[in-house]
Amino acid sequence: MEQLNNKECSEFDEELTINLKNIFLTLWNRKFYIAKIFTFTLLFFILLAFILPKKWTVTADLYINKANSTNFLEINPYAIEDAGSMGSLLGAADPLANEIELIQSPLVMDKVIKENNLRYKKLYGIIPTKKTGEYITTKKFIKKGPEIESKKGTKVLHISYTSKNKDLAYSVVVSIIKNYIALHKQINNIKSKSDKALLEAEYKKAKADLDNQVKTAGGLPTQSLAGTGNLTAMSTFSRSAQNVISNIKGQYIAGEKSRIGITESSARVSQLASKLEWAKLVDEMSDSSKVFVISKPTKLRDWEYSSPKLFTNILLGIVFGVIFSLIGVVYKELTDKKLSYSMLGNDVIYDLDKEFNRLCAELISNSDKKTALVYFEDISDSVKEKLKNFVNLIPIKAEISPSFKTSVKNIDNVVLFEKISKTGREDYKLVKHILESMNKNIIYEILAD
Repeated sequence: MEQLNNKECSEFDEELTINLKNIFLTLWNRKFYIAKIFTFTLLFFILLAFILPKKWTVTADLYINKANSTNFLEINPYAIEDAGSMGSLLGAADPLANEIELIQSPLVMDKVIKENNLRYKKLYGIIPTKKTGEYITTKKFIKKGPEIESKKGTKVLHISYTSKNKDLAYSVVVSIIKNYIALHKQINNIKSKSDKALLEAEYKKAKADLDNQVKTAGGLPTQSLAGTGNLTAMSTFSRSAQNVISNIKGQYIAGEKSRIGITESSARVSQLASKLEWAKLVDEMSDSSKVFVISKPTKLRDWEYSSPKLFTNILLGIVFGVIFSLIGVVYKELTDKKLSYSMLGNDVIYDLDKEFNRLCAELISNSDKKTALVYFEDISDSVKEKLKNFVNLIPIKAEISPSFKTSVKNIDNVVLFEKISKTGREDYKLVKHILESMNKNIIYEILAD
């Protein structure tokens, strides 16, 4: 069993090697055809680098400070970190997702579109449409316009815009940054004014309550009980003294309640006053933005275009040149009317002078059987001289006819003699089909010089 497996593995390795040889020879045989396709494709991509319109890409990086609008988070006891930052600490996918939505909103992009006069153009530059001359929509501009993304693990937004007009590319990026910062200032301003109005209302209400409590405060102060010792002693014997002591205690309790209420209201008013003071400070600073431009957009020069790049086009030309060359070889192999290496079987003698011993060994081992040398091309004198000693080798002309079938009827084995790029493709296939249908064993195929 082990010997059988070894034999099968050996046959598989030999078959694989021969098939790879056929593939290599197929490519080698088509080398000039491959070279033409590859060279044409490479030159085409190189030419594109000089023909295609150039595009310029302008970029900028923005740092987004997510703390609230006071800019004094360390010393402001009422500053609260923005929910976006808290979300990032809790593992949110993108802490700047809200900022990207803001910058892509019509509040920013509509102004960018109008400032840069971005309008619908004629179809193919020739055919006018209903939208021709109108400002493009924010949705369309975002889809085909600027790229806005956050740098992973940071609070930095990266903005880039590509255009055939380098001045337009620069202007668009600058316009995006300007209007985004303006939107931030507007949001800060609205927030600060809202907080200020709310705190003012609460402060006025608390102050009014305190004033009212002060006006209506009654009862006796705590010191009033200091001189009631004698009355307390007399209250043991006198009902009148008891009534006086009871009234004094009632007045004291009422006074203590008023004092506690006034103290609590006073503390609340004091706290609201402190918050309102911060709100007024924030309101004064609300025209500041939390957006910092850490990488400014720059005006590009003529030679600083981003595409097309000559080196990139050369690489593309090489890759597509290889792909198109292989496709061309496959097409050629399928449509060529002459015999090619890809059509050959596994047992092939490529060079009779070098591999003559292989053929001799096979013919000698089958000397008791009749072997036909079926030739498609004329056999040269040198080949006839080499094969003249094999009496069991019978030459038969390959042809599609009843006489050919009759000639090989009593033959046991067959050796085919053909020539690449000269023997007819259909003749080769049909002759092999006839031999295989008659169960004739094709021991070798010899390629003529």
